[in-house]
Order: sequence, then C-alpha cells, then structure tokens
Amino acid sequence: MSWALWSLSFLIITLNSFTVTHIRSLNSVTICVCVCVCVCVKTAVPCIPAGVFSCPLVATMRPVPAAMLDAAVKVTNLNPLAHGAPVHHRRTRKCHSKLTNIMFFYLSEPSLAFSHSPGCMFLTDSPDSSPVTKPNPELTPLCFLVSHNPLFLQLGISESSQRGIRALSVQDELLCSCLALSHSSSVAITTGFPTHYMHSPPDETDGPPGAIAMATMLLALGKQVTMVTDRRAVEMNQAIIDEAVKTGVLKTAIPLVTFEDHGPDSALHFLCHHGDPNRPRYDHLVAIERSGRAEDGNYYNMRGVNIKHLVDPIDNLFIAAKNIPGITTTGIGDGGNELGMGKVKEKVKSLMPNGSLIACDIPADNAVTAGVSNWGGYAVACALYLLHTCPSHQRYLRKGLGVEHIPPQEQLQDWTANLPSVDKEESFLSTLVRFGIRSGKTGNLAMEVDGLTFHPTHSDIITRLLEVTLSSTSQNP
Repeated sequence: MSWALWSLSFLIITLNSFTVTHIRSLNSVTICVCVCVCVCVKTAVPCIPAGVFSCPLVATMRPVPAAMLDAAVKVTNLNPLAHGAPVHHRRTRKCHSKLTNIMFFYLSEPSLAFSHSPGCMFLTDSPDSSPVTKPNPELTPLCFLVSHNPLFLQLGISESSQRGIRALSVQDELLCSCLALSHSSSVAITTGFPTHYMHSPPDETDGPPGAIAMATMLLALGKQVTMVTDRRAVEMNQAIIDEAVKTGVLKTAIPLVTFEDHGPDSALHFLCHHGDPNRPRYDHLVAIERSGRAEDGNYYNMRGVNIKHLVDPIDNLFIAAKNIPGITTTGIGDGGNELGMGKVKEKVKSLMPNGSLIACDIPADNAVTAGVSNWGGYAVACALYLLHTCPSHQRYLRKGLGVEHIPPQEQLQDWTANLPSVDKEESFLSTLVRFGIRSGKTGNLAMEVDGLTFHPTHSDIITRLLEVTLSSTSQNP
C-alpha cells in the first residue's frame, strides 16, 4: 500500500491492555474467559469531539466471572491512559455460562478508520512497554455487586406499601434511568395527580416532593431543568417553587411551562426547536406521580374515578419522544395508573385493584416503581449522587481516556448539600399543606403522603437512603 507524501494516516486498533494485564495478574480461569473475540457495540452516546473528528461511543463487551470482578477493576485501574478500564458494568440476566455473568464495557474506536478484522491483529516491532500506573491503595476503586442487593429500589418498594407494588417492579429500571440522566444536559420533569377532584386544589402530596428532590440534584450536577405542569395549576405551582427557593429547599427557581395540544405536531414543536427532531430541547423526560392516560383515553385515580377534565395531555410528549432520537423517558409511580407505567400495564391489569380500568397505556423507556412515588424521586437523587462520585462512571461521562478526575471538595460538598434531607422534605411538605394540597389516600390536610405520616415513615426512608448514600461514598477518597 502506498501513501501520498502529504497524507497523515491513522491506524486505529483495539488494544489488548485489558487482556494482557489480566493474563499477567489473574489466574487461568480468567484467561479462558477474556481471551476471545469481543463484541463491539455502537452506542447512542456521543463522544467529545477532537477537532474535526467525532463519533458515537463504541464499546467492547467482555465477560468476567463475578468472583473476579473486584480484581478486574483493580487491575484495569492501573492503565488510566490506555484502552481497557471499564466505562460501565452490569449483571446479565441470562447466561450461557456460569462464568460469564458480569458484562464489562470498554472504550473502543470510531468506525471510520483503517483497522483490522476480528482475530487479525496489526503487529509492530515495538515491544509491549506501555506505562502502568503504580498501584495506590487509597485511589483503587472499590467494587460492589449492587444487583445482589438493590437497596434503593428495595427501600422504595418494600416499606409500608399495601398496593402490591413490588409485583410491578422491573429489575435495573432505576439504574438505567439514572445512567441516562447522568449524561443528559436538559431534563423536563412533570408531576401532578388531581385525585381529589372534589377539592380545590385537587392535587395530592405525592409527586411534587420527589420532583423537587430530583430537580435539586440535577441542578447541582449542572443540568438544565424545566417543570411541566397543567394550565389549571400554573399559578399555584409557581408560588410553591418561589416558596421552596425562599425556604432554601431550592437554590434557584425552576422554569415552569405548560403544554397545549393544538394539533398533531404540537408535541414535536414543544420538544424540539422549530419542530426539528435533530434539535431536541430536552434529552430526558421524567414523570413522577403524574396522571397517566388509560386505554380508553381517560385518566383514573385508584378508585376508578375519571379525572380527565383536570389533566392536560402531557402524555403526548412521551408518545412523541419515542420517535425523536436522543430523548429518553422515565416514569415513576406507585399504583400503575401513572404516566410511564404503560411499560408494565399487563401486570397492572392483572395484579392491581381496578387494574383493567385504571392502567396507564403510555409507556416510558424506564418504569421505576416505588411504595410511594416520592421515595422513587429521592432514590433517583441519591443514585445520581453515587454515580457522579464513582470513578468508573466518571470515565463513562468523559467518553474517552484520561487521568481520573476527582471532583473538588467544594463540588462534593455542594452535591451533598443538595441531597434530600429530613429537614428539607419536611419543610417542603409543610409548604404543600399550607397551599391546601392533601394526602392522596386519605384526603387529610396534614403532614402525610398516601396516608403515611411524615414522622416516622417518610423521615425514616429518607434517613436510610442518606445513610446508604453517604456511607458508600465515604469509602472513596
């Protein structure tokens, strides 16, 4: 092959630092698993451009035995400037081998390049002498198999719920939602369930606290956040947001918008600049305890009462988002009639009271179920905090190689201050009560959500979530 004298050429190949390092450091069982042709996956995550070069993140998947996962993380951490360290790992649900029950994702190469075919390597006369970072025990990542004990989801679905919501839960939905939220830049959150149609206002205390908790953490992480609400509730919700800023629950006011359906393209124009699917305003939509449209086009509370006259068609945004590349959707609910729970509607129909009538028909990409929807919002906020303090996830966010970035202490303190807390959530709930918003299950105008008093039930959940979150991060420098 000849090259023009003025050509600057790149040969991009898959480096074997992971496999070679493992062969030198681990036992023969791992060698048998790792020395293989790896599957390459083109993701939807855009890499950070380098001049004129840009491409989506391409990853290779390598199976690692569960017992070797901790060793694999420690070994690959020694090569921060070379291909090999994981950007994400998760437990597979179906395995053809007892060994391959953990999947690792590794940075690979862009698609437009001179490369090699699988199994046909490019060899040079340069010896393998790539620099290896000297081990530092204090900076070595810790590895936990969270799939064995998904505490955030467990706390959300197991405590004090009498609706049988545990049966609706789908494994890893919280994780998948938070991974998508972690690399989002603009998030729209909607809430509002006017179950008390005979009162004014008709809204309940479940939903807004969880929405504000998520918004607070997303803002602290540098995301843009917009709240989407019903036209009937704009004035009230704006006053609630202003009060939250005044009391310190929110650091800054959140833009509040409404959606009106004027035709088939209304949702597209709301979600995208000038209705262009290639220019979305938001890359993630989150609905928490938001009335969801049933199969017959109506909206029902848990008692089977139609409340359609109080609900704007925000569901249309989730429907339109399915056809817009780059927009992910999440629904958080505790009964199956909430927006996004259409993903589990067959379970809702068969397992929940009035399920065949009330089940939401509109699915979200991720359906997070919780004993109380607010708890799901708190769990999302805590999970985002954990992800952004995780060294492996920082690599995933960078979408490239480089020395590990440790967030400054001031930034960590700010993130910690924006976690849900008993004091902040109690203050915000008292604000809702002052505005006449009632408990969903009982209709009481009191410090309770879904019939459960703030003390001790909700305060205990928040305390336990904080303990798990902060104890996990305190083990990392």
